[in-house]
Order: sequence, then C-alpha cells, then structure tokens
Amino acid sequence: MSDRSAVISIGTNSTRLLAVDFAAKRFGVFGDPVTRILKARSVGTRIGEGLKESGHLSEEAMQRTLEVAQDYYDAINSALPELYVIATSALRRADNAADFVDRIRQITDTDVEILDGAEEAKASFRGAITSFDDSEKLCAGVIDVGGGSTEYAVGEHEHAVKSVSCEVGAVRVTEWFPALSGREGFVDNAAIDAAREKTLALLDPISSFPKAEALAIVGGSATTALAVVRGHPVRFGDAELTREKLRAALNMLCELPLAKRRTVPGMNPQRADILPAGMLILDTAMELLGHDRATVSYNDLLLGYLLLQREKTGELNVV
Repeated sequence: MSDRSAVISIGTNSTRLLAVDFAAKRFGVFGDPVTRILKARSVGTRIGEGLKESGHLSEEAMQRTLEVAQDYYDAINSALPELYVIATSALRRADNAADFVDRIRQITDTDVEILDGAEEAKASFRGAITSFDDSEKLCAGVIDVGGGSTEYAVGEHEHAVKSVSCEVGAVRVTEWFPALSGREGFVDNAAIDAAREKTLALLDPISSFPKAEALAIVGGSATTALAVVRGHPVRFGDAELTREKLRAALNMLCELPLAKRRTVPGMNPQRADILPAGMLILDTAMELLGHDRATVSYNDLLLGYLLLQREKTGELNVV
C-alpha cells in the first residue's frame, strides 16, 4: 500500500476529497502516523436531491457529482496511486445506484464501496478519535451528521464497540420540513418543534448507548455551525462547541430568509438552506446523550476510512 492515499466520498449533500501522506517519522495518538494533508476539497453536489420523491438519483444530480469526481481524479491521479471511492446514505437508498457506480468507475478506474450505516459510523469514529488524547483511556462518542443519515459510535481506544446509523440527516429533515430552508422567510416555532419531534424519534436508538466521557461531532453541519458561531471560516484544528451557542446560532438563522443566511459570517452559502436542520439534529443528539458541549473535529469519515484500510494491510501501528 502506498504511503500516499486518497479517498473520494460521495455523500448526500457533498462530494469530498481527502489526500494524505502517511509517510512520517513520528507517531501520534494510538500510534497513528502524523499525516500530512495533501489535498482536502468539498463541493456541494447534492446527489440526494429529489431522492425522497422519486426513489432514484436524478440525471442532473448525477452529472454534477460526476463532474466533480472527474476534477478530483484529474487533480490526484498522477501523484496518488492509492485511490478509494466511497458512498453513503443516498446511494444506499437509490434504486439506480448501480448505474451511477458504473459511471464513477469509468471516470476513476476504481470500484465504489457503498458503506452501510455501521461501516460509516465506525470509520467516522476512527477518524474523530484521533482528536482525543488517549492518556486517560476515555470512553468517547462520535456523532456524524450527514445529509441523509446520522451515525453515532462509542468506544475506547481506536475502535468503536457500539454503533448505529439513524435515518435522519440535514437534507432529509429539510425536505420533510421545507420551512427550515428559509426560502419562505422566517421559520416559525411550529416548524422547528415539528422537526425536532421527528428528529427526536429517529435518533432514539442512541439514547440506549453507554454514556461517553467525551463527545466529538464531525461532518459539514458541525464544522459550519462552528464557523457561524465564531463568525469566520474554520479550516482545521479541533474546537469546543456548546449547546448554548449552537442553539443561539440556530435561532438566529431561523429568523433570517435564505438570501440573508448566505451572507452570515462563517456560512458556507451552499449549506445555508440545510444548516438549521443539521444544527437541530446535533442539538437533539447532544441532548439525548446528556452532553452540553462537544469537540468539533475535522478528522472524520474520510481520514477514518483511510486509517482502517491501512490497518487491514498491517501497515499502521496500533497500540
């Protein structure tokens, strides 16, 4: 396996690329090589657009995603011989996923692995756990809010011992409750309460998990929420986000029409319509888990997936 690896991840909302160099002389938490990020990109292609109504991926959404996948492949092909392509919730649900997978394979010359919910949760955990110092051997939990689903996993050391995937995500909640998008202007309390009630029911499985001593949150909803709270983009590094600040930011966004949301400092304009739903999912999950604060980690599904691949080949020291 090459020291340089990359993964393209096709999510319900975003298509992302992470390319890393694992060649390192020193080791970090859990014996992981201290990785050098070569490329990290994210484009909101929204492959899951319209999936709720039709049950299949639209040609327009597929074409947007294929174009970005082509750009990513062109950017890394000569320098990174080890490439993986993964997909998550939207492709798990679409009845024409096989056709889209064939088209991605033609572009990247790589088979697409459609992760099931448990695999997605474990990979997100593996990535985020690198943000914690393991000197105290904490029981840690990781929430990953995506566009189509939300994963939660808990564990000690580097591997999850229990995980679940819940069929609720930022894109889907916005589709269920369109008022949250801000396209109609101010979001009233009735819409927020109805969305929270449904979200609470769908996230109920996580309430039976053992209490984690530390909590990390990953994904675009988490990182964009942090950026909005801080008032400027945050690219790397871990930071704490409290429920108090999360809820204040959610209330602020719900008072703004979509056009004004897009101009809020720290906002990713492409995510402005679905961010309130993502923040609501985060807040509800933290409430169910009994945590008032969490670490926002930029080490997520993509890094976790690459680390797990290296462990399979025995090329990663695990202590």
